[in-house]
Amino acid sequence: MQTSRLPLIATVLFVSAHSAAQTQAPAGALACTQIGDPAARLACYDHSMGAQLPPTQPLSAPADTKAAIDIKQSIEQSQAESTPKVVLTEAPAAPTQPQAFSPLSLAYDLDVNHESSILSVRAHRPLYLLPGWYNSSPNRNPSSPEHTSAIPEQQRQNHVEAKMQISFKTKLLQDLFGTNADLWFGYTQVSHWQVYKGSMSSPFRNTDYEPEIFLTQPVKAALPGGGGLRMLGIGAAHQSNGQSDPLSRSWNRIYAMAGMEWGNLTVVPRLWWRIPEKSDDDDNSNINRYMGYGDLQMYYRFNDRQTLGALARYNPASSKGSLQLNYTFPIAGRLKGYVQAFHGYGESLLDYNHKHNSIGLGVMLNDWDAF
Repeated sequence: MQTSRLPLIATVLFVSAHSAAQTQAPAGALACTQIGDPAARLACYDHSMGAQLPPTQPLSAPADTKAAIDIKQSIEQSQAESTPKVVLTEAPAAPTQPQAFSPLSLAYDLDVNHESSILSVRAHRPLYLLPGWYNSSPNRNPSSPEHTSAIPEQQRQNHVEAKMQISFKTKLLQDLFGTNADLWFGYTQVSHWQVYKGSMSSPFRNTDYEPEIFLTQPVKAALPGGGGLRMLGIGAAHQSNGQSDPLSRSWNRIYAMAGMEWGNLTVVPRLWWRIPEKSDDDDNSNINRYMGYGDLQMYYRFNDRQTLGALARYNPASSKGSLQLNYTFPIAGRLKGYVQAFHGYGESLLDYNHKHNSIGLGVMLNDWDAF
């Protein structure tokens, strides 16, 4: 009988000790109230209550951290061994503090794969609506070497219209070729709407459709000024406005791009080659003269609330190009105010060879501000 009572006695002793420990902490904290110095009083509270705080847990690494190609090491080993070599950096270790990735990394999964993985709809280029878009010189007679236009509806267009863009992408395949490359599909649609026609019909003056497929490769290389090369990519894009002659415009391109960062500044240059078309199918044979052979996108985040972006194109052979400036500012939640200004050629495919100045004000509906 005495042996059977031992577990009961041990249990009572354990509960009593635990209750005593629980009552001591409040008593110690009560004694702290008698201390006049604020710093000493806070230290007393921390000491008396510290034993009751839950233990801190170390942060774990993301499930799919990614290594990038180390360009310098790859070149050096390829030269040393006289054969092509690909050297990967080490995948990111478990962070000790919450990790903040750059806009470029978040857009293209350069450091870690997005939790939604593949075949999910994600932001691509900005999603915006500009209810007021002012055009200094409307293109009332759009033309190209293949087509001349005398469309009454185009000739009656207003200086002020609405402009909107929707854009999304989805990852088709990830972590390819043993180098963590990703394959994407993207789609962008830009519309100009003559909404302020009064009693007349309010048509969509032009809509450009641009599906594309592209491959991104995380890389690592130092750049002057403390910058870094983060990404290389290749892609193919089709862009057209879906209209019939004489307003039909389209072209197909293959492009190469890179992603670079200097602190809060992100720079993405692209070079493209237009896929030749048969003369009977070409609606705009001289489009390269105005749109050039590439573009340069820049994005600067002043803070978490304001950003400035730019998109520039230039053809040195024809001295023609364009510059677009983008500025975002906070309104409420994820909703941002958006100002866009444009100067030059090619603000839309229909206007690829028409020069004008435009400015608009509206809202941006996603977090990805520039690319």
